[in-house]
Amino acid sequence: MTYLVPFDGSALAEAALARATEFASVMDEDVVVLSVVPVDEDDFAVERGWIDEGEPYDPDAVADRLRSRVADLAPEAAFRCERPEDVSSVASVTTDVVRTIRTVAEEVGATVVFIGSENAGRVSTPVSSVGDPVSEDARYDVHIVRHPVED
Repeated sequence: MTYLVPFDGSALAEAALARATEFASVMDEDVVVLSVVPVDEDDFAVERGWIDEGEPYDPDAVADRLRSRVADLAPEAAFRCERPEDVSSVASVTTDVVRTIRTVAEEVGATVVFIGSENAGRVSTPVSSVGDPVSEDARYDVHIVRHPVED
């Protein structure tokens, strides 16, 4: 079995990664961490806190920072970065991120996707949340982490 953790560097993504590695160590399973870093989406990068407003967006540098953070938090996890280049004209960046997560979940044979999201599963879902649409896929179980790790 493989546990997949979408990872954007947020506190909730870090908590989801911590939870997945805890479960994986007990169950003797693999963890794959997926970062989706769109190529030409400055606004998305600002929204995620990857860059400040007006700062040049370098997707390679963002991917390197995420990879490094994952290595610090879960050195035994495999890291994968996907970079969708063209956001479809009828879809949002979030829709393309969700599509990428679902595709990778299928490719790695994920049995559980660990999502850090304070909004997933609520009746009212914000447009920018990937938690709800990813959780709709019946090919894998979903573990939703709604609270960051306490220090």
